[in-house]
Amino acid sequence: MTESEWWWPAGPGEVGRLLVRTPLMARELPAFDAAAAPDGPGELFAAWLAAAVAAGVLDPHAMTLATVGLDGVPDARVVALRNVDEAGGGWVFAASADSPKGRQLANRAVAAMTCYWPAQGRQVRLRGRVEAAPAEVAAAEFRKRSPRSRVAGLVARQSEPLESTAGYEAAAAEAERRLAAEPDAVPPGHTVYALWADEVEFWQGDAGRRHVRLRYRRAAGGAGWRRELLWP
Repeated sequence: MTESEWWWPAGPGEVGRLLVRTPLMARELPAFDAAAAPDGPGELFAAWLAAAVAAGVLDPHAMTLATVGLDGVPDARVVALRNVDEAGGGWVFAASADSPKGRQLANRAVAAMTCYWPAQGRQVRLRGRVEAAPAEVAAAEFRKRSPRSRVAGLVARQSEPLESTAGYEAAAAEAERRLAAEPDAVPPGHTVYALWADEVEFWQGDAGRRHVRLRYRRAAGGAGWRRELLWP
């Protein structure tokens, strides 16, 4: 198979034509003065997140978490951002230690996270080591969740094969009964993690493809950050 055959195995097809007819960044987008950015990425992330919320971006706390699978192949999924340590550069999320991502992080405690806010054409990318919080922190975080979220957490067995939706409904009903009897119940595997970023990139899209990219790198010894612009 030639390179052109690989790229167009049966012609562009309807999906390819649809994508070509749907231009990227074809809207008014905010400017980004990288020279005026703060010294650390946490403060800038907080400002961009607030702008996304103000603009009505749906699920602005949704971030793609990429980990290294036990087979060495990258794995990714969307998780909810729970907090940001603006001073230290830590991005907080939660997961079950028994889930695929929990097992992957136990094997290799490194990850990357990415978020994209379409209304602003803004993307944030970060990568670094991952650290699990103490059990009492995880328990406190879980107990602050909505009842529906806690029921889902108590069902557990995430990513295991499910024979039928009726099986899940039965498990959810049992979790509801347990939560009613034990309001402070916490799943044993519930874990809060922090991704301590060594690199954070802020990407501001531009309709004319003059995208602005600003990368923060943690300085040697972890004291402060170095900033640099990147070519689009």
